Amino acid sequence: MDIGALVAWVVTALGGFVLLARWISRGGLRQQQTGGTRFPAPLVFGHFLLAAAGLVVWIVYLATDRGALAWTSFGILVAVALLGFAMFARWVPVYRAAPAGEETTPAERHLPVPVVAAHGVLGAATLVLVLLAALGLGGS
Repeated sequence: MDIGALVAWVVTALGGFVLLARWISRGGLRQQQTGGTRFPAPLVFGHFLLAAAGLVVWIVYLATDRGALAWTSFGILVAVALLGFAMFARWVPVYRAAPAGEETTPAERHLPVPVVAAHGVLGAATLVLVLLAALGLGGS
């Protein structure tokens, strides 16, 4: 279960990198100043940094087998998931809206739906796997 959670986390992170790179390349950071994006930079980077920190804690847990670290990773992952849900809730109306001119289109409108969906599903699977591992279910 521990290694399965690690694999799910890493694959989820790869999808997150794709989404972050796409958001930045489509002007997400520039749109912060004009209000053109519904994704505040602290939300985007908070989600990214907490996920990365949780992954590091999970790797340390795998190396040391200290149960407190598994629960710490799970707690961090819950916060990551809440930030992710907040971004998803902000993304859906933007994606459903009629496309505006390229210069006024929010950067998040350009996020690929399959990557968003896979990132969310894999993130949820990671959360469940980390919880099961922290509970000591399913072996290592």
